[in-house]
Amino acid sequence: MDESVLRPVERQVLKLVARGVSDAEIAWRFRRTPGYVRQVRRLALIPRADPGERIVQTLRPLERRLLQWREQGAGYTELSARFRRHPRTLERFEALARHKMLRPQ
Repeated sequence: MDESVLRPVERQVLKLVARGVSDAEIAWRFRRTPGYVRQVRRLALIPRADPGERIVQTLRPLERRLLQWREQGAGYTELSARFRRHPRTLERFEALARHKMLRPQ
């Protein structure tokens, strides 16, 4: 397993486990419970993407919902109450979201 994708606590726990230290001892050293140590061990073994290969989400949740409701015919005044933002701000958000969708990733 590539240790560069692990968090420091995961690396330390796995090193101690490899040396044969018990979960209770590791928990005592980290001031956690043995259940926490077991969970860290289990989650550290799950494959994950390299930090350089992060999935880029182009739109924020607010922008996705705004576009969805605008496509359903909601007006800026109606949406301003839902988002607690000024209608002109929502217009800018929509323009930015549409611009983000057009650019290549």
